[in-house]
Amino acid sequence: MKINGNAIKVGNIVEHQGKLWRAVKTMHTQPGKGGAYLQVELKDIRTGTKLNERFRSSETVERVRLDEHEYSFLFADGDDYTFMEQTTYEQITLNAELIGEPAVFLQEGMVVTVSSYEGSPISVSLPETVIMELVEADAVVKGQTASSSYKPGKLENGVRVMIPPHIAAGTRIVVNTSDATYVERAKD
Repeated sequence: MKINGNAIKVGNIVEHQGKLWRAVKTMHTQPGKGGAYLQVELKDIRTGTKLNERFRSSETVERVRLDEHEYSFLFADGDDYTFMEQTTYEQITLNAELIGEPAVFLQEGMVVTVSSYEGSPISVSLPETVIMELVEADAVVKGQTASSSYKPGKLENGVRVMIPPHIAAGTRIVVNTSDATYVERAKD
């Protein structure tokens, strides 16, 4: 689907210079001389390289539609992760590079969204938050409760997070999967 160069929004996937790019940042600029343009920071979906490009309103860009399917996570084997499609029970194996850093939060049976282009998977989206058990928590330093301070803790998957002083080891907490930050104590 062709779109006007000024219509690119953050998150759009566009085909440019024979590659697929995700729009990361956009900034509309209207210089004193000449026509207005849209300054767009693009990130290559497959390699992760970035590119800054200017698009004038007269230019058109091919906007790409991605197919999204829900898969449940089955198991990990080294750097390979196996998922099963929810309706057809078809299994696919994806490399850790495709999933990225959030791969450490994958749990058996977790439902993820796999985005693919022309039948080839290009990204995996985990749920926004996940509940994990805290296996290690540093002791509270006396007198630090007056200010909003945090202490280091370690999750069951080995990831270190900063937690409030009142949280102790053995507590189940909600963690943001995109940046591994503490959200709240789990309600279960």
